[in-house]
Amino acid sequence: MAMPERIARRAWLASMLAVPLLAGCASVTSLEAPKLSVVSLKMQSADIFSQRLQLRMRVANPNDRELPVKGINYTIEVNGDQLGEGATDTAFVVPARGEAEFDMVVTANLASTLSRIISRGSKPESIDYRLVGSVALSSGFLRRIPFDERGSVKLK
Repeated sequence: MAMPERIARRAWLASMLAVPLLAGCASVTSLEAPKLSVVSLKMQSADIFSQRLQLRMRVANPNDRELPVKGINYTIEVNGDQLGEGATDTAFVVPARGEAEFDMVVTANLASTLSRIISRGSKPESIDYRLVGSVALSSGFLRRIPFDERGSVKLK
């Protein structure tokens, strides 16, 4: 067997062995975005310039592997107006196909948002929200998963 033919066979064999490895890596990095929702919203403190709200959040993991969450960056909108933004830096693990809850504190200026909500009619029992951001993972090939969720939460 000639030298070039031997090299060609080895290259072909190496490429055939690499295909399953690359396919396995692709499936590891393919994660579905977690589903985030607001469980409750409570006013912690307020003055004329700013308000501190405690948001109880639920994150549902649709993947068949656990998500080691390092933190979450987010922007929250209420009835189409930006309410606040921030980041959590509390690490937690969301089990495979499971859920976890955590608290976030949002500092916001609600004056304009509340005036728009009130001007639309009577005192609402619930508000519509939108969460946009990303979940940072502490391990794995994929380190950041974006999300964009909408929902409604009852006011307490």
